[in-house]
Amino acid sequence: MELWQVPLSFSRLRMFPFFDLAHYVASVLALKEQRGVVEVSVRSPLACWFSAMLYCFGGSVLSSLMLGEPPVAFLAKTINILLASSVWYLVFYCPEDIFCRCFSFLPLRLLVAGMKEVTRTWKITDGIAHADTVYKDACLIMVAVGWARGAGGGLISNFEQLVRGVWKPETNELLHMSYPVKVTLIGAVLFTLQRRQYLPIAKHNLVFLYTIFLVVFKVKMMLTRCATSPFAPIEAAVCQMFFGSQKTPSKVKGESATSSNGSSVCDQPSEQHHESAKKKTAKKTE
Repeated sequence: MELWQVPLSFSRLRMFPFFDLAHYVASVLALKEQRGVVEVSVRSPLACWFSAMLYCFGGSVLSSLMLGEPPVAFLAKTINILLASSVWYLVFYCPEDIFCRCFSFLPLRLLVAGMKEVTRTWKITDGIAHADTVYKDACLIMVAVGWARGAGGGLISNFEQLVRGVWKPETNELLHMSYPVKVTLIGAVLFTLQRRQYLPIAKHNLVFLYTIFLVVFKVKMMLTRCATSPFAPIEAAVCQMFFGSQKTPSKVKGESATSSNGSSVCDQPSEQHHESAKKKTAKKTE
């Protein structure tokens, strides 16, 4: 095989069963690391299983809702459901936690994480292609569906938390976007531009380059244990340029403190005037 044929052969990889299996393992392991999930698995195995399925198939659920299709369509993939359910059972109920101990071995965990990132690329392209068949040449819908298909597990995290009896609206991905959600959005934009022929690059080359980027940065972040997004400097520059200067954390804390006390900055002068009036009346009575 010649070097120029590598991207084309790579773009023809089949995700089932090995890459899908890696996606399920990485997703359910990430679920188990959430606080309180182990207790839920003991108290309500059904709720735990449903949360695991949302982690594994959240992209399909969200993209189906966006296109007006049945959100339970993923349940029709019986083999995939059985495979993901088997992984869920081994992660939470394997004796002596042997399954999780095996995947705590760093090289194996890196391999699984890298394979999961490969599936992210395929999910984005599949979502964009499906949206294009439903809404022809609708670029924004293609981007939205591709983003939802590739990062649905993160985007519906609040609903998944509700299944476990947890409500944390402050963890909404639209408020605090994580690196996987950001990089998936960028990929959805790139693949949409390529599909609409605004980006002068072949699809298999873009798939190859984008996937290499995902895998390399994922492995690097795991090895260095760094959660900082590589896009942080660019984001700061863009926000400064187009949306003005950002508030410092001290200012934000000060404003939240005043709001928590039930009074805003605008109310302080009136309160001070009221207190001075009280002192004057007290002096007169004396």
